[in-house]
Amino acid sequence: MVALDAIDFRVGASEVVGFLGPNGAGKTTTLKMLSGLLYPSAGRARVLGFEPWAHERDFLRRITLVMGQRNQLVWDIPVIDSLERNRAIYGIDATRYRRTRDELVALLDLASLLQRPVPNLSLGGRMKAELAVALVISFVSRWFWKTGLRRYSGASA
Repeated sequence: MVALDAIDFRVGASEVVGFLGPNGAGKTTTLKMLSGLLYPSAGRARVLGFEPWAHERDFLRRITLVMGQRNQLVWDIPVIDSLERNRAIYGIDATRYRRTRDELVALLDLASLLQRPVPNLSLGGRMKAELAVALVISFVSRWFWKTGLRRYSGASA
């Protein structure tokens, strides 16, 4: 059985793309390979200049993958505590974290959800909170929302 065959595409800096296809087309498999969760049997891929399945620390700190069936939120603690937990795990500077967290809370209208445990959230609330966790741990989060997707300059945020 061939899961993926002859995929070839490039996504440039600042581009936003949709990855669409029918069930079983290989969308999830492709994303898992590009994030380093799966190792391909042939071919190569580069993401942000890294080979994803090498699991280099700098690569892992720069990517975010949100999938509906995977959770970054801890089930029985408030959303705000899950955000802080991930900040600590990824070693994000506390000042930068708070600034980014506050921007995401405002942008995604999360203020009313922050003190709620995950089981008390609607599906939409859970997905917004998952997105916030993913973005707060991503190096992209700060410049993505502020620059309107202009190319990242490497300047500290």
